[in-house]
Amino acid sequence: MGLFGSLFRSSELLGIASETLEFALEASEDAHPNEYMGFLRGTDARDLGLDRDGTVITDVVVIPGTESNPVSATVKTSMKPNDMKSLGSVHSHPNGALRPSDADLATFGSGDVHIIIGAPYGRTDWRAFDRNGDPRDLDVLDVAVPDAEDFFDFTQMDIDDELRRDDDLRR
Repeated sequence: MGLFGSLFRSSELLGIASETLEFALEASEDAHPNEYMGFLRGTDARDLGLDRDGTVITDVVVIPGTESNPVSATVKTSMKPNDMKSLGSVHSHPNGALRPSDADLATFGSGDVHIIIGAPYGRTDWRAFDRNGDPRDLDVLDVAVPDAEDFFDFTQMDIDDELRRDDDLRR
């Protein structure tokens, strides 16, 4: 699989890596009493050693300039990387409510899953929702998450090769 293949492959969402969920829980607790907000990115399951087709949530991307307070988090969408395909979002509710608000539902338009984490930010203090705000199952998977540095470990030749492969596939 090429460098960008796992970022842009559309396939079944299998779950969230345990390490990624732990990161989001801790980040939410650190942000308390303000809301925490991030976007979810995934890795192809086969790249994680799973013998299944699909994608596993492995990253939480926090957008620079995100502003938060105890009742909301506002993302500066102009700061979102152009090449970032988000699987959905994660944000906290410092009041502990594990259901989407009307404001949350207005932001759930893109992505397949939206996670809400509530105070006190324990291992079970979260729920997943689809883009309509309906609860959905999201398995927590015990997989090794790739190092973030690996994502940036490529050369211009790697990028050119990936672009050529993408062009060949479109023909």
